[in-house]
Amino acid sequence: MAKKKSGGSGLMSSAGLMRYYEADKRAIHVDPKTVIVSGIVIGLSILVLSSYFGMWPLP
Repeated sequence: MAKKKSGGSGLMSSAGLMRYYEADKRAIHVDPKTVIVSGIVIGLSILVLSSYFGMWPLP
């Protein structure tokens, strides 16, 4: 039966994930609801401005 090696830092494949999450701590975090609401607001403002200037609906 094979013996487990003790003392190591874990699997090598998990090392990349640890580095990713460590670098992610410094990133700017935006709530997904904020992104969706801002997209809807920008889309509606484009439609309102297009209709105001007579470019929507297209002929």
